[in-house]
Amino acid sequence: MKKELLLVIVLFFLISLTAITGVYAIGENTKVITISEEKEDISGDGIDEVILLKGVPYQEDDSFLKKIYIEVAASNGKLFTFPLESGSKASIQLVDLNNDGMKEIFSTVQTGGSGGIVINSLSSLKNFIHSDLPLPEPLEMNTKFLDGYKAEIKLVQTGKTYKFNLRDRMNYYKKLGFYFKGKLNEPAELTVNPYSDLKPVQLDNGKIGLKGIQRVTGIANADTIALVESTWNYDRGHWNLIRTEVKQVKAH
Repeated sequence: MKKELLLVIVLFFLISLTAITGVYAIGENTKVITISEEKEDISGDGIDEVILLKGVPYQEDDSFLKKIYIEVAASNGKLFTFPLESGSKASIQLVDLNNDGMKEIFSTVQTGGSGGIVINSLSSLKNFIHSDLPLPEPLEMNTKFLDGYKAEIKLVQTGKTYKFNLRDRMNYYKKLGFYFKGKLNEPAELTVNPYSDLKPVQLDNGKIGLKGIQRVTGIANADTIALVESTWNYDRGHWNLIRTEVKQVKAH
């Protein structure tokens, strides 16, 4: 009985050792790439921090990054790490978006999907305190197709309504049975997508704000009907919508 118990203990030890060795092997073989490097005082002590954008690809020759993160070697000797979402591409910009006189880290990750969606984040390290700042939410829209190969988009925030003539894709819609003799077979809405682009821009008052672009699509992801642009300004802890522009996209 003692021999059997001893054998079980030895086997358990060997299995555990193999598992531990395997974990360390994976960690040692993980390839970390540096996407970009910046040097800037983002803490406020007058000394530059080193800001690195890093990623870990799924495979050595794979362009998709399963892990993306920002690593900041602060001037006080501490190392800060900000994890981001996974994606195909990533970039950072150092901009003062909350108008506090200190630049923040604005990151952009492209998801790599067919919809062209981006994921953004805004991080501050002022006074060596890491805080994630909010970003403007995509615009809300009420949408619908209309009889006569038309569509309508209403921006909830502004109350403005825009109508679109879709006769340039009439044959496509008829072929799919979406319309019959110019009338909708059934009520249908358009698809309002999140931001496909969100980037810092200089505003008329000289400050830095954000401009976002959202795609509004029809019966398929490739059926882009409109691009809706929104420009935002950060003031007193809130993002304020200061301008919108709606552009129709012609069928290919």
